[in-house]
Amino acid sequence: MERTAGVLTASDAGARGERADTSGDWLAQRLATAYTVVARAVVPDAVDAIEAVLREWVDRGIRLIVITGGTGLGPRDVTPEAVRRVITREVPGLAEAMRAKTWDRTPQAMLSRQVAGAVGATLILALPGSPRAVQECLEVVWPVLPHALDLLAGHTRHGP
Repeated sequence: MERTAGVLTASDAGARGERADTSGDWLAQRLATAYTVVARAVVPDAVDAIEAVLREWVDRGIRLIVITGGTGLGPRDVTPEAVRRVITREVPGLAEAMRAKTWDRTPQAMLSRQVAGAVGATLILALPGSPRAVQECLEVVWPVLPHALDLLAGHTRHGP
């Protein structure tokens, strides 16, 4: 299976064109080093808008979807709720690892509500919105993403 990726930014200001999508730009560039980035979008912080894009991209067969934004405690931070509407299995270790690794640098990491999960052969990661947090969190899980995607594709035989 081709290693495809999509980058979704959840941001009211970004969706209105009032803020540059710095985090999404960085994600697309980083993902492009190992994946074919086939989709990008910016949507408002709204459960239905986020869910709609996720379902469309899952239906298209995009293997890895990374979302930036909407994982905090603010009233408009609803990305985890949207992701949970789409995934069939949560992968809590990925979110736990991101929070644990970034906690030393940023105590506010314990307030972040990153979520990771799978639906079919697609892995969805919801990361914070700040460029620095996106970089730090993606780098934590980066080494295991190929194996996770292989497992989701049904390649479960392990070597010696």
